[in-house]
Amino acid sequence: MNSLAIIPARGGSKGIPRKNVCPLAGKPLIAHTIESARQSKTITRIIVSTDDPEITAVSRQYGAEVIWRPAEISGDTASSETALLHVLDYLKTTENYRPDLIVFLQCTSPLTSPEDIDGTVNVLLNEDADSAFTATPFHYFLWKNDQNNEAVEINHDKHARPMRQERKPQYIETGAVYVMRTEGFLKAKHRFFGKTVMHITPPERRWEIDEPIDFRVAEVLMQDQRRRQNLQALPSPISGLVMDFDGVFTDNKVVVFQDGREAVICDRGDGMGLDRLKRSGLPLLVLSTEKNSVVQARCEKLGIPCRQGISDKVSVLNEWLKENNINPSGIIYVGNDINDLPCLRSVGCGVAVGDAYPEVKASARLVLSAHGGKGAIRELTELIIQRLEEDKICQM
Repeated sequence: MNSLAIIPARGGSKGIPRKNVCPLAGKPLIAHTIESARQSKTITRIIVSTDDPEITAVSRQYGAEVIWRPAEISGDTASSETALLHVLDYLKTTENYRPDLIVFLQCTSPLTSPEDIDGTVNVLLNEDADSAFTATPFHYFLWKNDQNNEAVEINHDKHARPMRQERKPQYIETGAVYVMRTEGFLKAKHRFFGKTVMHITPPERRWEIDEPIDFRVAEVLMQDQRRRQNLQALPSPISGLVMDFDGVFTDNKVVVFQDGREAVICDRGDGMGLDRLKRSGLPLLVLSTEKNSVVQARCEKLGIPCRQGISDKVSVLNEWLKENNINPSGIIYVGNDINDLPCLRSVGCGVAVGDAYPEVKASARLVLSAHGGKGAIRELTELIIQRLEEDKICQM
């Protein structure tokens, strides 16, 4: 099944100038939708339709193809359908390419997840439908004014106020994902045709960017979403935490004095987080390739076992696991460079600090926001503590 994701993104925006490339959580707005499409299991190709050079550059930077949209279908009154039809016509003419499915994604819905995209594609296929869209549960009472300016109920009887659980389910279109069979769309020239089905998504991912305040709300929701995803990435149960030192406890820099002594800078917040984690009784270990007195001194102060001067980290890790009868599937290993890769790949959850080497990030199950030596360990310990507490509650 060939599924083409199309992301319309005009350069003009009256409500929020340059909206589609405005920063959100450190990235241009459109980048979030492109990244979700790239992580989707059902999307085979991603194209951004735009009339703007900056959007073109950003889209290509984040891994999407770009098709230039003519001015006559780029104005405020142009429908999204015209952009979709233009892309299909262009690809048919230049490549003789026609996908089985069109996945229309709105870049103004930055909380769209890969699961939302795949879920919408799959519900269309599973239900043998022609078109599908994302929706979320709706529990509110709607009203309108009649010709006498009197409030009139729309989706309920104003004389009856049933509780939420007593009401028939209703859903609101999120505007995030639409999936269509290509041949049917070319005939209907509209996103809804034939048998239409819904993929239900959580309300917290419905947020759209229309006003400046929406960016601030979306950033908070995105931070919460990321935290929940990170919690889910941790193993259950957690059996131990193993950490590299340089580039994890430190910023990977070293100060060398004239007499050859070395010094590094660590984050006190990391120490506080590890102290809290120690109280839980979780086994901790530091593994370091470097042999340096500062490593030993820091670990002794924190009260954490340390093994340093190691050329083969994974062998020492496996020995420690065997000595302590610990299941590697519950181990979290955090590192930053390529010598950490064997350990990252041999445990239940490999973690990379925010400024880790790209290959390490690609191999990690969880990538932290904070950089090494700048709160990465604290960020991870807070997640572990929360997960341990949740697991404890589930066992009660």
